[in-house]
Amino acid sequence: MNNSFSQVVLGSGPVGRSIAETLSARGEAVRVVNRSGKMAEAPAGVEVVAGDLYNPEAVRTLTRGAKVVYQAAQPAYSEWVQKFPRLQQAILEGLSGSGAKLVLVENLYLYGAVSGGEMTEDLPHAARTRKGKTRAEMSAAAFSVHRAGNLRVTAGRASDFFGPWALGSTMGERVFYPLLAGKPAQLTGRPDLPHTHTFVADFGRALVLLGDRDEADGQAWHVPNDRPRITQAELVQLAAEIAGVPPRYSAMGRLMMALGGLFIPEARETVEMMYEFERPFVVDSSKFERTFGMRATPLEEALRATIDWFRSHPQ
Repeated sequence: MNNSFSQVVLGSGPVGRSIAETLSARGEAVRVVNRSGKMAEAPAGVEVVAGDLYNPEAVRTLTRGAKVVYQAAQPAYSEWVQKFPRLQQAILEGLSGSGAKLVLVENLYLYGAVSGGEMTEDLPHAARTRKGKTRAEMSAAAFSVHRAGNLRVTAGRASDFFGPWALGSTMGERVFYPLLAGKPAQLTGRPDLPHTHTFVADFGRALVLLGDRDEADGQAWHVPNDRPRITQAELVQLAAEIAGVPPRYSAMGRLMMALGGLFIPEARETVEMMYEFERPFVVDSSKFERTFGMRATPLEEALRATIDWFRSHPQ
């Protein structure tokens, strides 16, 4: 294991991979830490190592010398409430006093069900769901460490994402594999309502930008999204046009999700989050765009990259 690195990415899922790709492309020395020490199609020059991120001492050892650490690791979706706070607490303890900066990968669960308007970073953390409360508690704990002066912390928040490697997302394998095979894409909730989606490559770029910039510290930021008010149906229509396939889709509502949850733990855990797909779910990222000057990838370009990836990685 070599120690000549400046950036550490915890987790190698779609977001962790996007961060690593962004850093690697600009010539940074990058280490990715996950459970297995393996990563399919790892970006060139990226070191992938195994580590127990529930152990603060292991976190301290694996990140020693890093300027920025990106926290993109998470337990299985069905184990969030039980394991996620413990995971993040170990990371906070392992990094405190190290001189590194921590960039958190967050979502929008902590706001809860927002009535009307677009979601901004100053909304109260009013979640009533188990996973939303967990997210709110974790975020508050991390920023309290920042305020205490023990660790610099910032956070990037994204909506449901899509793109290369984003298989488990609601706009992932259940949408693109059927669509490209001429079958109905499987959507969640109401397809006719505005629902912001984040291109995972933009999420990675934005998180790296937060790692670079001191003015990001101590705050949470909504990362840029192109056409945030597009509906799921419109997004599928656009993807189908780009792919040259029929724009077919079906939608799974709360009842069908609950029935699926009798057999599939991830579906069961999705039921409490269905409010996101039963009302408009729109994100305002203007604070980030004004401050850092980054704009999201045009949706057509992002969908083309997504379609190319799914076609080159058959199910």
